[in-house]
Amino acid sequence: MSTTLDFLKKHTTVVADTGDFESIAKYKPQDATTNPSLILAASQKEQYAPLIDSAIEYAKKKGGSIDEQVALAFDKLLVNFGVEILKHVPGRVSTEVDAHLSFDTEGTLAKAKHLIALYKEAGIDKSRVLIKIASTWEGIQAAKVLEKDFGIHCNLTLLFSFAQAVACAEASVTLISPFVGRILDWYKKDTGKDYKGAEDPGVVSVQQIYNYYKKYNYKTIVMGASFRNTSEIQELVGCDFLTISPSLLAELQASTAEWEVKLDAKKAEALKLDKVHYEEKDFRWELNEDAMATEKLSEGIRKFAADGDKLSKTLRAKLSA
Repeated sequence: MSTTLDFLKKHTTVVADTGDFESIAKYKPQDATTNPSLILAASQKEQYAPLIDSAIEYAKKKGGSIDEQVALAFDKLLVNFGVEILKHVPGRVSTEVDAHLSFDTEGTLAKAKHLIALYKEAGIDKSRVLIKIASTWEGIQAAKVLEKDFGIHCNLTLLFSFAQAVACAEASVTLISPFVGRILDWYKKDTGKDYKGAEDPGVVSVQQIYNYYKKYNYKTIVMGASFRNTSEIQELVGCDFLTISPSLLAELQASTAEWEVKLDAKKAEALKLDKVHYEEKDFRWELNEDAMATEKLSEGIRKFAADGDKLSKTLRAKLSA
């Protein structure tokens, strides 16, 4: 029997938003995405202990100060998860740079190249990895250099505004991850309104970005992310990629409904849309004027940094034992 998930896969590339291998193997997505919060959650499960042990052993062998070993073990653990995930998906895995580097272009460049080097050491070609970077101005500039000068593909995450999306497209990044559900969260809290279907502000944001990209033939992939319910997914059928949590993948697997394709590149090309461009000062102003995007970007960076710190604390304890 054909399921809604089967239907969705015909019109959109489905990506698993998880660090859990069992879920990835079950739903058979094309790609998988991870972030510090997902890795932290997965690392607390007993079956993933060998990946932590391997990272600890690797860092100890390399030596250096305890801080250097913690940093290396952290990166190696991210790569260990990525390597295992790639055994279950035919495409790519997204691995995120340290959120503390969100406003550090040079630091992001160095970290991205280091992660790719660790993947290469593990036998994984850079073509199968997307480096996830927060969509700050500094992050976007780092991604531009990584793509152009090093052939390292990037996934620009924590994206909440049209200005961020335009800057990413002009930087020729491989993929962006607009956060549908987190946009919805902000507007529900701000207005007290319960948005449904096509009026969901997160859905509207992704539709706007998709149509603009297709109108002006940008090659950057639009991957809707951070969904709160399947109705948001329903409104974005036809989007390039959608990264979906295991719980929502299960709902789609259990359903047999076939939905209307809402996003279409040919229709987007016929739309009358003004082309825009943002220099750094314009980008920062537009982001500042968008309270939702400013707040959710800052909140997302803080949350990923905090979860990264928790994971580092665990690794430090093991290295010091």
